[in-house]
Amino acid sequence: MNANGMNTEATVFVIDDDEAVRKGLAKLLRSAGYSTRLFASGRDYLEHSCDEPGCIILDLRMPKTGGLELQATLAAQGCHPPIIFLSGYGDVPSTAMALKKGAVDFLEKPVDAEILLAAVNEALKSDRENRQQYSQLAEVKTRLANLTAREFEILRYVIAGSLNKQIAWALDISEKTVKTHRGRVMDKMEVQSVAELVRLADKAGVCPVASPALKVQ
Repeated sequence: MNANGMNTEATVFVIDDDEAVRKGLAKLLRSAGYSTRLFASGRDYLEHSCDEPGCIILDLRMPKTGGLELQATLAAQGCHPPIIFLSGYGDVPSTAMALKKGAVDFLEKPVDAEILLAAVNEALKSDRENRQQYSQLAEVKTRLANLTAREFEILRYVIAGSLNKQIAWALDISEKTVKTHRGRVMDKMEVQSVAELVRLADKAGVCPVASPALKVQ
């Protein structure tokens, strides 16, 4: 952990075509306890894996691959590292575009050291939270993949609030069979309540399906 309480395994990637700026930012960041890696262009960074924990300090205007272009390229590759744009040529349209596409901040050069460090701290916090959420989602999807087709079907009824007898009537199976499948769903999804099941299903984007009303005899 550094002085800000952030995991020092995370890296701040500085991408700027100005060597003096790169070195100056690296010195500031390292003095605050952050690990850094420096790149002179967006193309250089694209040769690096974006799976590594951290955030990016990105110059807006660079030869060949500009900041906004790099941001779009990373998104197209399924990479969404937190990006702090830092530029001496900031303008309203560019700022709006960068933030709309997911940048966490847009700062103008020369930037106050405390403001930049605060932005980096927030960006790394965001990265950590995003990775935790991704990991949790991956685990939920793994559990869902272990369900049989019938179990998944019954899960969708259960999260809609359907009773066992309603599910049995809708699927034309016995209530005992529904109870058996329902128990397996709860076990495989590793939950103790319907509320927990609903929360996990919602996280994974599973749509509930309500049973039709039972006919009154």
